[in-house]
Amino acid sequence: MDPEDVRQDWADRSGRFSPSYYAEIGPNDVSETIGRVLDHYAIEDASILEVGCGCGRHLEHLRRQGFENLTGIDINPDAFEVMSDHYPELVETGTFLDGALEDHLPEMPDGAFDAIYTVETLQHVHPDDAWVFDEFQRLTTDLLVTAENEGNGPNRGRGETDVSYVDDEFPLYHRDWKQVFSERGFAQLIREPTDRDTIRVFRVP
Repeated sequence: MDPEDVRQDWADRSGRFSPSYYAEIGPNDVSETIGRVLDHYAIEDASILEVGCGCGRHLEHLRRQGFENLTGIDINPDAFEVMSDHYPELVETGTFLDGALEDHLPEMPDGAFDAIYTVETLQHVHPDDAWVFDEFQRLTTDLLVTAENEGNGPNRGRGETDVSYVDDEFPLYHRDWKQVFSERGFAQLIREPTDRDTIRVFRVP
């Protein structure tokens, strides 16, 4: 698949792994971990961006925790309709951008956010679009949190392949996220494997 095919697949996705699918699941253990990390490490009144926010379930958890300066980006336009149905107070509180992260991040000013996080989003960035990881170093003044699949589950990230296909449908690109962001000037503070993902917390030195 080329980069545009990958992006279009997520923009059009319905059913499994769609915004509606995750809205039915709601906030989960990853939401709680992100909340604890930001509560401990982030500055008071931190401006927070979720890249690949979907229906907003993780942002909703942060809103209930007391964070108010929240922004989300998602490529699937259905995400924001689902968000309005499930989390109307989040819609009123936050700022939301419809479109690809490769389009939105370069348009944002330097140091726009105190903290940025992603949940199972960067693992779907095509290798031709890996330049977008540079934007995270430019945009955050303090924290970056990633929760990406690193081979914790069966047949994910195993062997010598750089990519696997979930349900034979869409690609999951395997990367060493510590290396990716260490090369961009971040220092890793925490690595916490879960049953599905590995949560990493990075800080701008």
